[in-house]
Amino acid sequence: MVMERNERYFVLAKADFEVIEHTADVGILARGTTLKEAFANAARGLFSIIVDLDSVEERERKEVEVPGQVDEEMLLVEWLNSLIYLFDVENLLFKRCNILELGEKGLKAECFGERVDPSRHILKTGVKAATYHMLRVEKGSYCQVKVLFDI
Repeated sequence: MVMERNERYFVLAKADFEVIEHTADVGILARGTTLKEAFANAARGLFSIIVDLDSVEERERKEVEVPGQVDEEMLLVEWLNSLIYLFDVENLLFKRCNILELGEKGLKAECFGERVDPSRHILKTGVKAATYHMLRVEKGSYCQVKVLFDI
């Protein structure tokens, strides 16, 4: 959450995601009005750890599919690890992802970004994998997911 100062009072605004520090790892707490939005914001949070998102342009569109998992927590980890794989293997940085389907059958998304361009992208932190440590998916009137990454 972000505190914004107004002349008379502080306004509590919920950010899409925030980066959290944990011992030798780093994580994100992502929010959304729906679980799809929280998963999409988790992807944004992941890539904000890797690179300054302002330097990434939406030049390419990539469809990403993750098969169904036992539960939403496992699906979140597989989703983020799929994105890390695409970064590691295809050098793709994603600025934005739209979750098209999310349920028992899995996840389907379209992601927008571009390949790493060393002249424009300064990579910040190498992320090895999303982990199950302290993993959390909360659903309700407002959804929130928490995940830690091995760096």
